[in-house]
Amino acid sequence: MQIADRLKPLQTNVFADMDQAKAKALAAGQEIVDLSLGSSDLPTAPHVLAAIAAALPDPSTHGYSLFHSTRPFRETAAAWYTAKFGVPVDPETEVLLLIGSQEGTAHLPLAVLNPGDFALLTDPGYPSHAGGVHLASGQIYTMPLLAENGFLPSFDAIPSTVLDQTRMMVLSYPHNPTTASAPLGFWQEAVAFCQAHDLVLVHDFPYGDVTYTGRPAPSVLQADPDKTVSIEFFSMSKSYNMGGFRVGYAIGNRRLITALRQIKANVDFNQYRGIVQGAIAALSGPQDCVAETVNTFRQRRDAFVDALHAIGWQVPKPDATQYIWAKLPDPWAADSIDFCVKLVAATGVALAPGRGFGKYGEGYVRVALVQSPAVLEAAVAKIAQFLAHSTPQP
Repeated sequence: MQIADRLKPLQTNVFADMDQAKAKALAAGQEIVDLSLGSSDLPTAPHVLAAIAAALPDPSTHGYSLFHSTRPFRETAAAWYTAKFGVPVDPETEVLLLIGSQEGTAHLPLAVLNPGDFALLTDPGYPSHAGGVHLASGQIYTMPLLAENGFLPSFDAIPSTVLDQTRMMVLSYPHNPTTASAPLGFWQEAVAFCQAHDLVLVHDFPYGDVTYTGRPAPSVLQADPDKTVSIEFFSMSKSYNMGGFRVGYAIGNRRLITALRQIKANVDFNQYRGIVQGAIAALSGPQDCVAETVNTFRQRRDAFVDALHAIGWQVPKPDATQYIWAKLPDPWAADSIDFCVKLVAATGVALAPGRGFGKYGEGYVRVALVQSPAVLEAAVAKIAQFLAHSTPQP
């Protein structure tokens, strides 16, 4: 039996590798404190659950859910977006319901790339962005994200020979894993660059609300209000703690929305309508739950970073996301995977190695703030003991 070559680059990823390390540590008797995955531990708001529960006995919600049945959600999403960012949106042609935003980032390359075309991705970056390009038989050119540049890419560094074969650029700010934010001026530069080179500009935007500045992060469509080249993916997982319900949407250029809709029509019939009603309740209902979520992660950020500072590990407090991007202390900086595997084996504390997010992630670890402040502080105490008594592999 022959398996397609396009699956070869997908055989390993950071989450699968750490899952194996966690399983070994658990089998050896460690109690796992899992800070390696960004799956929120916070509950979905009661009014959202009530909307889903009310739909369960309604037989009209039990059948297939095709595009036109999603009109109420698309209208709600368009209204929410316009109120938040001041950009008019046509719910019929510029919004598409998704089974999580990852469905969109994984499937859009199938609609944009021909085999051999390039996509510009950030390094470090979220692994599924590369996965979608591989599945579309595309090529990847990585744009390094360096601390000295605020973890923003330099468009001028992209070779013209690559640009001639490039069809799309994928960005995501606030950024996972580096936690960096991008100002509106950066988005204006990115839009102008993509317009000049006839590129699709893809913005993966799950952390738009998870900011500690008192205002949401900029949307790419604020820099491209006519939606000339841009498409944005929003997830209900982070703002509304609905990760397991798998709801997101695409918003942007109508040709891209139509193309993604064609791909989607051959893959699925959308999720259960009751879940969609819950998503409508989330977007149209009281937003106190979002503020409470952000405040919870702010408290966790402060507790974890303050505890790291107390043991001498200096890391900055991020302005956004539910993560800490921590530069490893010497002598561990050369091998983040070795650090994370040995840490979980010795202490049960699981972090995500920066190398798993790309070559330029080496020397860092990503911490997901998905535990209470007390648990996070206890985890730092275990990390301190590990640093005092362990050494890297030769």
